[in-house]
Amino acid sequence: MEENKTVQYGFSVGRRKTAVARVRLTQGKGELKVNKIKGEEYFPLENHIRVVQRPFRIANCVNKYDVYAILRGGGFAGQADALAMGISRALIKAEPILRGVLKKAGLLRRDPREKERKKYGQKGARKRFQFSKR
Repeated sequence: MEENKTVQYGFSVGRRKTAVARVRLTQGKGELKVNKIKGEEYFPLENHIRVVQRPFRIANCVNKYDVYAILRGGGFAGQADALAMGISRALIKAEPILRGVLKKAGLLRRDPREKERKKYGQKGARKRFQFSKR
């Protein structure tokens, strides 16, 4: 008869701007893989790594879970924020008691800010061409 192995894991999606992060969380040693590349190699700035690891620091479970993520769209900053949101959601599925802590830190709310589209007859979304009276 097989043993009943309890493996805590969570799967979730995080979004920010146009970036989408599909995250799988498994028990492990704190490994971060993004698009099959180590997280430290994928993100060019140290700040992005800090943003990604913030949910673990707040939940007090650093080096407890391995993260495997697929990131699409956006730039590095948007992808890092999307990944942090996905990790937070996955942590709640793995350990529901962490919801209050992560919610208070603002990691569960999707940041709704998007880039405003450029309007015709203007230089940008809001900036106009220089006005000349004569």
